[in-house]
Amino acid sequence: MVKTKIAVFVSGGGTNLQALIDAQTAGRLPSGEIVLVLSSAPDAYALERAKQAGIPRVVVARKAYATQSEFEAEICRHLKQNGIELIVLAGFMTILSAAFTRQYEKRIINVHPSLIPSFCGKGFYGLRVHEAALQYGVKVTGATVHYVNEVPDGGQILLQKAVLVEEGDTPERLQRRVMEQAEWILLPQAAELVSRQLAEGKGETE
Repeated sequence: MVKTKIAVFVSGGGTNLQALIDAQTAGRLPSGEIVLVLSSAPDAYALERAKQAGIPRVVVARKAYATQSEFEAEICRHLKQNGIELIVLAGFMTILSAAFTRQYEKRIINVHPSLIPSFCGKGFYGLRVHEAALQYGVKVTGATVHYVNEVPDGGQILLQKAVLVEEGDTPERLQRRVMEQAEWILLPQAAELVSRQLAEGKGETE
């Protein structure tokens, strides 16, 4: 079976990218291969992680382009050049347009640090999600991997994993535990799930 070619989109430290790289190295991503890391920030540490893993990397910064469509056209150019079939958003801080997500329907996945539909949508990212969960007083939170469409955090849910909120949790402490117990586990699992579906689909059309 031919492997599904994956691009991972990043903007920051790249801990979720590292989870994907580690899964690939350990043989837990047999149906897919990360062939490109695309960053919206030139100084993202995720680029260093990609370099250390020997994965080609490129920077496409939103502020370098006058319009969203020009920015996305440049992204598409790199995706086509590398034959990308699946996009994994791993801390990518730029919202993609409906025009872009339609081009890659059921081919973009994202990990969100809550149990959707709680604490999700526009404005809910990073520590804000965990601050909201603690403020609300929930006893259980977690992470969700979902398909990406034109609605922020609105695509079909693929996988979810619950994480218990502990007494005395700070947003930072909760964030770390959700990453370790849910995000870093779920994202590679979902990448393999969708890669396998796409690879099997290719086999049927050949």
